[in-house]
Amino acid sequence: MPILYEEMTGRVPIHHLESDWIIRSFVDEVRVSGFYDLFKRIVDIFGGIAGMLILMIASPFLALVIALNSGLPVFYSQFRLGRGGSRFRIYKFRTMYKVPEMDNGMRTTMENDPRVTRVGNFLRKSRLDELPQFWNVLRGDMSLVGPRAEIPELVAEYQKQIPFYRARLLVKPGLTGWAQINYGYVASVTETGVKLEYDLYYIKHRTISMDIQIILRTIGTVVRRTGR
Repeated sequence: MPILYEEMTGRVPIHHLESDWIIRSFVDEVRVSGFYDLFKRIVDIFGGIAGMLILMIASPFLALVIALNSGLPVFYSQFRLGRGGSRFRIYKFRTMYKVPEMDNGMRTTMENDPRVTRVGNFLRKSRLDELPQFWNVLRGDMSLVGPRAEIPELVAEYQKQIPFYRARLLVKPGLTGWAQINYGYVASVTETGVKLEYDLYYIKHRTISMDIQIILRTIGTVVRRTGR
């Protein structure tokens, strides 16, 4: 059933797996060739350089409209977890109104979230808010393709409620990914579990052609401004 489920949905059925599944099936199957790892890093470097060039060109204009719309600061930074649970700091263009420090990013973003500014809504739909993360790609903290980089506090909370949640840390997080292009905003633990099923499917089946497919679909999302 799990194999049929994967083939039909592009997801791994996390709630219908035995506890030792990650040892019996997952770890053995996620080993990828050295050529794939090398190719992926080369693509990340070239993609990171291209993204940084776009960032340098777009930053003055984006910073101006953000400041005029909702004031300063223009950028927003936060710690995220990378491969193996390593911590790193990401920067994004601020898309929300300034929130109290106690919020600390622990609330997930919902569809039509009232915290998102008018300019921020445009930046999110076009994915322009994530341009500064190309620096993390160049540094090697992230990849162009992979699971979404999540904050440590949410990872600690979700791993208590969702089976196999930390398995997504077996690879580098990405600017875009299989879950991001197939699923939208999550507003509950149940929906987060569905998104994890997409992440684990990607980690288990990732190939060069799959990465290229994800990148091309993401470019289409940016052009159509249908991101979330």
